[in-house]
Amino acid sequence: MKPFLILQLRPETEASDDEYQAILDKGGLEPSQTVRIRLDQQTIPENLKLEDYAGVIVGGGPGCVSDPESEKPELEKRIEDAILGLMPAITQSDFPYMGCCYGIGILAHHLGGNVNKEKFGEEVGAVECEVTADGINDPLLQGLPDRFMAFVGHKEAVQHLPDGCTHLLASDPCPFQMIRYKSNVYATQFHPEADSEVFETRIRIYKNKGYFPPSKADELIQFCHQQDVGFPGQILKKFIDTYK
Repeated sequence: MKPFLILQLRPETEASDDEYQAILDKGGLEPSQTVRIRLDQQTIPENLKLEDYAGVIVGGGPGCVSDPESEKPELEKRIEDAILGLMPAITQSDFPYMGCCYGIGILAHHLGGNVNKEKFGEEVGAVECEVTADGINDPLLQGLPDRFMAFVGHKEAVQHLPDGCTHLLASDPCPFQMIRYKSNVYATQFHPEADSEVFETRIRIYKNKGYFPPSKADELIQFCHQQDVGFPGQILKKFIDTYK
């Protein structure tokens, strides 16, 4: 099979490594079945051809696509520009794409959608996601319950469904938890690769990044370990099984 191209935006090595391992574990992949690019350390090759890959998976990160350009650190701007530079080829060809967390902001921003912090930001924790009327027939959601829990924690969100997109999953705090563009370009607001252990690592790493008061870190970790969050990983597995 062709490898999956995994693009990572997290500049913290522990967080990046943990995210990569979580994608492997939840997706049922071996490292040899992926090409991993850490965009904080590497560049996307100029001669990259999408047809050499089974699909593209974009991880999350601490940046916000809606932050003013003048306030973004140079590294963050370089990472964001790199992935945005690949989006025209992905969307025009309807190439298999799974954008996780930051990936939904990237997709919506590229499509001209409104991504900002005005509404729908989420506290760190777990929320109940509900399959929409259009989501019932989506291949990646087949066999999943109508409602399930997923881990979230975001400062920004998609404010309106971008043109050409289908709304697949919703939640009370954030209506756009999962969307699809055309037939094969997916993105989630929640973290499909994250279980309680993964989220504990991120809470510890990002506790001083403004997502929550640092003093609440232990309480949030305990809360996350009490949640039954298993179905989001099945969505990632279905994406990989569909396109491998």
